[in-house]
Amino acid sequence: MKIIPLYHDEKLLIQKARIANKTAQLNLYKKYAPMMLAVCRRYIRDMQFAEDVMIQGFLKVFTRLHSFNGKGSFEGWIRRIMVNESLNYLKKKRRLVFERNPQDFEKYERPRIAMKTDAEYLLKLIEDLPDTYRFVFMLHAIDGYKHSEIAKVLRISENTSKSKLSRARKILQKKLKIRRNRNEAL
Repeated sequence: MKIIPLYHDEKLLIQKARIANKTAQLNLYKKYAPMMLAVCRRYIRDMQFAEDVMIQGFLKVFTRLHSFNGKGSFEGWIRRIMVNESLNYLKKKRRLVFERNPQDFEKYERPRIAMKTDAEYLLKLIEDLPDTYRFVFMLHAIDGYKHSEIAKVLRISENTSKSKLSRARKILQKKLKIRRNRNEAL
């Protein structure tokens, strides 16, 4: 078995990756790829397309590594790139469309799949939200974007972002209440 030495100092690893050290770049990729694939998968349901977007994102990471100034977390910087790449992919595929008068998605429901835990069930509910609500919810609640940032990224108004987030929360709360009532009835 071959043992590959890992870099313990992330700053040194980033410095080496900046000068196109392939080993350093590979180690950064290995360290962050699983987390970043999960980020891409939150936006892109198809695993193959999510992997493609993640790889494109890492290409951007390595070509723009010089712009990382060391302020804030490196993981957060990469995460922003992955989120933006995912949203750009969806825009190109025309899967990210915001209508002025969206349908009422309150009755929107996919077949219920039995979940092992509440966390898994909540993740499934988020995944089942209509895309317009899901993207705003994930950007705000999970990825920590502000409404002004969401508006800029998705090319919508801040009020639309706030409205979509509010509606997504109401849908999730309603479905969680239904589940809680079912569990209490048992």
